[in-house]
Amino acid sequence: MNTITTDMPEPGTLLRSYGLEAKYEFLRALRTPMFAVPTLLFPALFYVLFGIVLSGSRGGVAAAQYLLATYGVFGVIGASLFGFGVSVAIERENGYLELKRALPMPPGAYLLAKMAMAVLFSAIISVMLAVLAAGLAKVSLAPWQWLALFLVNLTGALPFCAIGLYVGSLVGGSGAPAVVNLLHLPMAFLSGLWMPLHLLSPIFAKLAPLWPAWHLGQLALKVVGRDSGASAAMHVAVLLGLTVVFFLLARRRLSR
Repeated sequence: MNTITTDMPEPGTLLRSYGLEAKYEFLRALRTPMFAVPTLLFPALFYVLFGIVLSGSRGGVAAAQYLLATYGVFGVIGASLFGFGVSVAIERENGYLELKRALPMPPGAYLLAKMAMAVLFSAIISVMLAVLAAGLAKVSLAPWQWLALFLVNLTGALPFCAIGLYVGSLVGGSGAPAVVNLLHLPMAFLSGLWMPLHLLSPIFAKLAPLWPAWHLGQLALKVVGRDSGASAAMHVAVLLGLTVVFFLLARRRLSR
């Protein structure tokens, strides 16, 4: 009797491998206070301060709605950039990526696990902000708006995962936090995530489309009816294009 053998793993085993890699990557990040604490708490603390405590004299519920959308994007970008940019740089520098390549793990499991981690952190941030907005700021949105904001934040993590991956492929572990901060904080400010751009010099509004954070912020603001009026398709196309470009650039760097 002939026996047919194959090296291909069973589908159930393959999915379990991906699931375990994602699970332990999420737990690793959650148990890293220097990443988990600021990533989860800063968007909520900023929202409480500026969207709830100070919004009464600066727009009330309208300001709370605006900042609900933009601080959600701010949190998602932080989780994605730091989750990839810093961790990949450290792991690459310490030889962890070489170890991962030598292990019998499914193709792409390392990157998919990190993307899943960033998306899960984005989900937690989105839920925290929604609870604060509805419970304390008295923000009232239709059910589809709450769901749309949640989906924008989750899918919006992907382009910044790609950007973070490219940053992590360029710099060392000791320099990665500084580089990511220099990218994250100015981009958030210049994209109108901390305050509407019309409160600043007109030059900032003209330059805003240069920043990927602006495009994601506009998608979130479109959900609550406070965007600048540009086409959602344009924002999606820009973010999708950036995801592909930076992923390919990072793949080229990491394959050397």
